[in-house]
Amino acid sequence: MCNEAYRKRELDKLLGSWPTQHVTLRFPEGRPNFAPLDGFRITDRVEIIRPAADAPGVAEMVTRRWSWPAANGKPVYNFRSDGREIAHASRCLIPVDGFYEYGDAPEPGDTADLFGAPAPARRGKPLKAKWAFTLAGAEGFAIAGIWRSDPAVGEAWAMLTCPPGPDVAPVHDRQPVVLPLDDWARWLDPATPSADLCRPLPAGGLVAARVR
Repeated sequence: MCNEAYRKRELDKLLGSWPTQHVTLRFPEGRPNFAPLDGFRITDRVEIIRPAADAPGVAEMVTRRWSWPAANGKPVYNFRSDGREIAHASRCLIPVDGFYEYGDAPEPGDTADLFGAPAPARRGKPLKAKWAFTLAGAEGFAIAGIWRSDPAVGEAWAMLTCPPGPDVAPVHDRQPVVLPLDDWARWLDPATPSADLCRPLPAGGLVAARVR
């Protein structure tokens, strides 16, 4: 499951693309810092975009915690979209530049990764191979999310996941739901069934680069 992502775009750059979405964006808690993040993980507070509860056709950017506790105490940070209709009011966008997935480390003596590129040299105890996935031909994208209010941690969000597409399948058996810019307004539109967008991209939609 995805437990780390990163975001390096500045807010002004994201807002430069926002008017194409035909959705008004507001900042009910003030304009966030939106600092570049080399990586953010479970329990970190990160900016999300969600439908405004009091104004149809309006979205709001707020900063909220990644994950809420389940009944067993473990964090809910990924949420399966399969077979579910995600209510419009519960949807959110998580703007990112990429996400990480982890796969098995290559066997000793292997010289290529799962995609045919040279494998980085390893020292010491074998670690899981770490892959960065980005959207082909784009500077950034959003991961579809779901948010809720939890009595223990307040409002929090989780990434929606789906079966892996051909670009992720060699590394992991699940992946986050990736939304290119053109799908952001659709995800925030109550007329769009969530199942229409909770699916993997076709082959070549994501670019994988091994970082460890």
